[in-house]
Amino acid sequence: MTASETVDAEAAQASPPQAVEGARWGDPDVLALVTAIEAARIAVPELSVAALRGVLNGIITGEGPTTAGRVHFSRTLDPDDAALCARILKGAGGTAGMPVTRREAEVLFQIDAAAAERTDGGGFTELFVKAIAHCALFQAGHRVPPRQLALARHTPLSSWTSRSTGITREVLAWTAAQVHAGRRTPATLAELSRFLSRIGAAPLPTRPMSIDIS
Repeated sequence: MTASETVDAEAAQASPPQAVEGARWGDPDVLALVTAIEAARIAVPELSVAALRGVLNGIITGEGPTTAGRVHFSRTLDPDDAALCARILKGAGGTAGMPVTRREAEVLFQIDAAAAERTDGGGFTELFVKAIAHCALFQAGHRVPPRQLALARHTPLSSWTSRSTGITREVLAWTAAQVHAGRRTPATLAELSRFLSRIGAAPLPTRPMSIDIS
């Protein structure tokens, strides 16, 4: 089965936008925005950025539309937050599954930094690293799978990254700057470093300005 056929199959099996398995988003505006993102045939990164910023605000304050209908503590990322981020990102690439953009990636870095507590079982960290890899490799000039496939939980990052998918100095510098712009959990740093090691790049530097590529 080709990558496009796999994406089509996943889309055919997906739940309707209003039927969100395991998620408790009580605000109709959140559901409407997610529905609009998923219904778009073209990439809508601007809507994705807006929706992700809503998730970020909910994580920071513990309040707001993305937390409606459930108890949500500030600076905490729960399973529903992770599920919402996944739907936003996978839906925002349009039918073609266009690559994750830098603006989307930058909001994800902010979410990762804001979430001091995690109750999602590692789901967001996995999604986060895949999304950053998707963005970085495309920015470095590589072909990447459609985002619906690349970001799927059943798709290992190792299946579409290797030492042949190197990364440019500029992209590595951007990645390092984003990493050092906020607090990172050991799990996030470990997974990002594992990705960079897999593609043959140097580990993340202690200082963003001290960057090398092996």
